[in-house]
Amino acid sequence: MTEHPTASWQAMQDGQVFYRRQQLYSIAGKLPDLGDYIVAGCRYGGPIALMRDSTKLLVVGRATPAFTKAQIQVYSSAGEGLLLFSWDQGKIVKFGWTMDERLVILNEEGVYRLYDLQGDYQQYSLGSEAAELGIIDARIHDHGLVALTGSLTLLEVKNWEGGRPLTLVNPGLSEPPHSWAIIPPDLNISRHVEVLISVDSTIYTVDNLESVDQRLSRGPFTHLSPSPNGKSLALLTFTGTLWVVSTDFQRSMAEFDTTTSGAEGPVRQVEWCGNDAILATWDHLALLVGPFGDTLQFFYTGPTFAITEMDGVRIMGPDVCDLVQKVPASTSSIFRPGSTSPSAILFDAWESFTNRSSKADESIRSIRPELAKAVDECIDAAGQEWEPLWQRRLLNAAKFGRGFLDFHNPTDFVNMGQTLKVLNAVRFYEIGIPLTCPQYIYASPTHLITRLTSRNLHLLALRISSFLSLKPDVVLKHWACAKILRSKPSVAGTGKDAELTGDDEVCKLIVNKFEQLGGVDVSYADIARKAWEVGRGGLATKLLDNESRASDQVPLLLAMKEDRLALVKAVDSGDTDLVYHVLLHLHKRLPLGSFFRLLEDGGPSLAPASRLLEVYAREQNREMLRDFYYSDDRRVESAVLCLEEASMMNDQSSMIASVKAAQKFFSEDKDRSFEAKMMDESVRLLSFQQQLEKEADGKIAFFGQTVNDTIRTCLINGLSKRADKIKSDFKVPDKRFWYIKLYALTETRDFEAIDAFSKLKRSPIGYEPFVHHLVEKGHAKEAAAYVARCDSPKRADLYVECGEWRLAGKECKERNDKTKLDELRSKCPNSMISRELDQIASTMK
Repeated sequence: MTEHPTASWQAMQDGQVFYRRQQLYSIAGKLPDLGDYIVAGCRYGGPIALMRDSTKLLVVGRATPAFTKAQIQVYSSAGEGLLLFSWDQGKIVKFGWTMDERLVILNEEGVYRLYDLQGDYQQYSLGSEAAELGIIDARIHDHGLVALTGSLTLLEVKNWEGGRPLTLVNPGLSEPPHSWAIIPPDLNISRHVEVLISVDSTIYTVDNLESVDQRLSRGPFTHLSPSPNGKSLALLTFTGTLWVVSTDFQRSMAEFDTTTSGAEGPVRQVEWCGNDAILATWDHLALLVGPFGDTLQFFYTGPTFAITEMDGVRIMGPDVCDLVQKVPASTSSIFRPGSTSPSAILFDAWESFTNRSSKADESIRSIRPELAKAVDECIDAAGQEWEPLWQRRLLNAAKFGRGFLDFHNPTDFVNMGQTLKVLNAVRFYEIGIPLTCPQYIYASPTHLITRLTSRNLHLLALRISSFLSLKPDVVLKHWACAKILRSKPSVAGTGKDAELTGDDEVCKLIVNKFEQLGGVDVSYADIARKAWEVGRGGLATKLLDNESRASDQVPLLLAMKEDRLALVKAVDSGDTDLVYHVLLHLHKRLPLGSFFRLLEDGGPSLAPASRLLEVYAREQNREMLRDFYYSDDRRVESAVLCLEEASMMNDQSSMIASVKAAQKFFSEDKDRSFEAKMMDESVRLLSFQQQLEKEADGKIAFFGQTVNDTIRTCLINGLSKRADKIKSDFKVPDKRFWYIKLYALTETRDFEAIDAFSKLKRSPIGYEPFVHHLVEKGHAKEAAAYVARCDSPKRADLYVECGEWRLAGKECKERNDKTKLDELRSKCPNSMISRELDQIASTMK
């Protein structure tokens, strides 16, 4: 029959406070003698790791474990073996556990590994300096470690991601400390790790900013143990005095002489039981010291190992795994002998009701005003019980009380029922995770799911996820990775075909399971990476086909060197940044020819990638663009690129060479003969311009000008013969040449040269352009000289344009054009000109 909850209670403080020792598991014969081993325990009901203590001598002929000092054994709290592996990486300095149940092993060279419960590990280093100095000791906590180097300096590792260690302030030690401990960052107000070092008679507190001597006089101390909340510190002196102080050393909270316990030998451990009692252990005795010096003794048949928990202390003995803790307030309120609290009365009322006693109604009436509080206390007490029988009784009492309340939120009741169902499942000895309700709530249900998957308990993890309405994605991902590790390619067929067959089966199994159980947010890319890491490239590719996010597919495909597939996936995603990522990665890794061939052979599916590469190369890497065009036999684009580069060059010879290269590219395309000819003439023009500049000793700039501008520059600078040569060599039409020469001579105001030029031969452009241009440039008087050579019907207007109204009138008289004369008279600018025109008109018939 199940014992009453109070059967394991023991009183302290004159019966005001109770502590209880609950036997969690019977482990007789499952563990070796803990006295011969160095032990590290994981909190939150986690496993323990054992390593043979090489300083302990073994008795000859004694039955010894089958493993040597180079092996590490991991057991669950129920004594079930979880892992056994060998260590061959130098002397182990320290090992301990992370929050997520990974075993951290640090060697004297500063190399540390994080092992999961399947034996897989990640390896990191504290750096070359740590390797040279050597590591002599360390302290490991949930989220990092602090190592003590051979030069007695402190290095801190934050998180478990392999980051570079930080050097804490040098405490100035001359020899290794007697003992030391750390307070993790999450328990400090500063949010930085704090190291407590016992030196001589005092303690130094060291962090990343300062090293402070606390000026104590009772040291040295053999044990330093911070409380789970980081507010108190238990110190054990060499004389056996247990002294409790606040971590700021401002308050002395308790003292106890451990030599009065009657135990033989030195104290093995000083651990906290929650935040208000301390457990000191010897080979056969565990002594619980309360806050007022009260003690409780727990005897064992051999050496024990204690692990501090947030709400108690777990003790691994030769035969049992116990949990010692202060009886929770709600449990004490209900079950304490003689209790008259509302919750005790409610529980008694429920028992009366089940026994069909009328006393139940009377009891409920007596606590009616405090009934809601009593219901809540029964719910809380149910969570504190280990036995399902008492859990049910307390919840039934709460349910009974709720029936008398008009309004009571059922959320806590429902949640507690769910929580207890989960806790009972994981406490089962084959699982061996003795979580308490406060630990479960603090660490979170998702943390528990992670712990179950790390043990490969996927079915249980999946059922709990479903029961708690949590997404199954984490479990499914871990299961798929484990499935890949355990599966082997099918042996049907031979060679590659056999492997492919196996890949198809595993891929189909994983995809079907995900679709069936709703793992919609699981990344197939993560699973595919695992497959690739274990040498299953074909399976990885098949799994990636099911990944909907190209951004997850592509990096792995690149790592697998599935270059074309990675590029196709990136193009199909429509994400230009992703395409550029692939292109630049491939350009860096592949030989240039292979890179371009990949794009060329891709056809239309990779055409967008080719265009994006062109855009990038045009802006960032023209050498790559030139090579790309050349490899793809794109002559026209190569020629245009040469011309673009030529337009940006300052060196004349380089520009001519670039234009020649463009001419060569155009000449290789039979449809671009015109362009090739133009390039040839451009080279001739540039070469001629280069020659002209040399003749002018560089004082006149010709290079880069058009044919027209070159002729104009020659004429302006008096090089008329050179201008004529350019006209001849480049077959400049007469009309264009006359216009250029007229404009150039007008610009130099060489009117005699203009007159001589106009009389050289009959003008191919006529003489009206002479008049118009000279007038436009402000030389109306000189322009009038050319009007007489123009067609007679236009002369009158041309004279007017030149401001010669009188000559315009005479022209009208000569042509006897009275109509035109009248028109001029109507437009004349002043009366004097009007009178002259009138006089001319009067002489006409």
